[in-house]
Amino acid sequence: QVRLVESGGGSVQAGASLRLSCAASEGTLSRYAVGWFRQAPGNERKFVAAISRLSDHVWNPESGRFTISRDNDKETVYLQIPSLKPEDTAVYYCGANLHTPSWAPDLDDTYAYFGQGTQVTVSS
Repeated sequence: QVRLVESGGGSVQAGASLRLSCAASEGTLSRYAVGWFRQAPGNERKFVAAISRLSDHVWNPESGRFTISRDNDKETVYLQIPSLKPEDTAVYYCGANLHTPSWAPDLDDTYAYFGQGTQVTVSS
């Protein structure tokens, strides 16, 4: 079991950069594959990127905009977002799951654990 805590969000101007962090307040995050999702007001939670336990697999459909990485020594997974736009405004969640055949990195209902999220607000 793992308890996830996201941090690094905030209110920024368009063009700024943020690095979001996902850490485990309980459990060992390095055992799990981790994904980032975001949910804008009135919308469903949407996949952003995911990374395998040893960083040997990365799923990042918008690799030109987002960079996912992890430091298992620090038990933390990061999401770097450069050049933020107002449409990036959302609550960003990290999820964790063991890398099993039933896990799909882009489907949030295949994740066993999610954090409470961190709010990112981008103003123009």
